[in-house]
Amino acid sequence: MTRGNQRDLARQKNQKKQQENSKKKSSTSDGLTLEQRKFRDAEKMRQKQKAKDEKEKKD
Repeated sequence: MTRGNQRDLARQKNQKKQQENSKKKSSTSDGLTLEQRKFRDAEKMRQKQKAKDEKEKKD
């Protein structure tokens, strides 16, 4: 009833999964600084709000 091998395999699998997740997270920043990301996101939100306001005016 030894489970040592099973635990080792689970650790290796989890470690590989964590490495893949960290790679995905680092690629989402697109090489932008925090300020650049904030500006980009704020601009997107302004455009969404403008589109919503225009839609409400039509109704």
